[in-house]
Amino acid sequence: MSLGTELDFPSKLPLYAFKADPKKPAQDDELPTEFFLNSLLLAQWEDRVARGLFRYDVTACETKVIPGELGFVAQLNEGRHLKKRPTEFRVDRVLQPFDSAKFNFTKVGQEEVLFRFENGGGDNSYFLENAPSTEGDHAPSVVAINVSPIEYGHVLLIPRVLDRLPQQIDPESFLLALHMAAEAASPYFRLGYNSLGAFATINHLHFQAYYLSVPFPVEKAPTKKIPLAKCALNSGVKVSKLTNFPVRGLVFERGNTLKDLADVVTNACIWLQENNVPFNVLISDSGRRIFVFPQCYAEKQALGEVSQDLLDTQVNPAVWEISGHIVLKRRTDFKEASEASAWRLLAEVSLSEERFEEVKACIFEATGLTESDEEEESSESPYASSSSVPRASSHMSEGCLVLQ
Repeated sequence: MSLGTELDFPSKLPLYAFKADPKKPAQDDELPTEFFLNSLLLAQWEDRVARGLFRYDVTACETKVIPGELGFVAQLNEGRHLKKRPTEFRVDRVLQPFDSAKFNFTKVGQEEVLFRFENGGGDNSYFLENAPSTEGDHAPSVVAINVSPIEYGHVLLIPRVLDRLPQQIDPESFLLALHMAAEAASPYFRLGYNSLGAFATINHLHFQAYYLSVPFPVEKAPTKKIPLAKCALNSGVKVSKLTNFPVRGLVFERGNTLKDLADVVTNACIWLQENNVPFNVLISDSGRRIFVFPQCYAEKQALGEVSQDLLDTQVNPAVWEISGHIVLKRRTDFKEASEASAWRLLAEVSLSEERFEEVKACIFEATGLTESDEEEESSESPYASSSSVPRASSHMSEGCLVLQ
């Protein structure tokens, strides 16, 4: 079943309208903090499990934390690559036009769509089981299940789904993704984005998200703060680069407002996509911390520069793998998974130090940021020690079995 027309599709869905400013204190009549993630998103996801809409039971997958300093997470998901939709476009171009002849999210079954996700424009978030729509309404942004899930609660955020936007970052859509992270209000619910050429498999604008109750290795990795000139500090955004992690990346955080943070990261992503640099983005810490990873794995594959044993694993290092949650297709690889093997795979994804510094300089120019002459400061991640790792909520026992 397709989604339907612009006129009748939105009226058939519940509406979650988020408040315009997530930093504003909650009002007495506001929805409980846990409503969006627990009572709505995960409850609706479990309802679709009960209806049998997924291609396999991801909660039956084996998952383990690999011993080591960073604690890479390995999942065994045999056959996922056989049940997942194949890529239908070129992998050497980050920007490609939308092609309605190929699979896109207007072709999913309406039962796969959970609810609309829109800016309510007010001080409170609210939920409507049946939201009225009019002919003049803009195209709806929706949350839908990923029928080939990686983890518990794996969903897709599809901005303005009926506008049929290609897979490329724009300011409005990226801010929408940050609002979703803020509404979830959980360190264990992250959003991710893959550009074309960085293992996005569908050229229709979407973000992925799921719940995993352990810190991602990249969240625990140390960073080095990049000192900014005073003229570049108006947005309040802080920028760091990862250290002691196999993939080089930039970390953006804080910001005077959520929009300030979104604007800086959006401009960075726009430069990457306009200059044909594949990249992945992880939205962490309820939208307060964003990792951007320029990458070159597909290019190395095309040039025959990736060793055959890595290719044989059939792991496509997209945002979740780069962040340290690695989905393995073969039991042998899962059994033998180690920090060294994870590091070796992900190191192939990373730009060289020289190329990364070139890209970083261009991103800074595109975002209006200027490095100062002060020495860079190293800092530990808030998840670097086990004592600072946030604990999972007691109501979340679902998901794959995690073997410590």
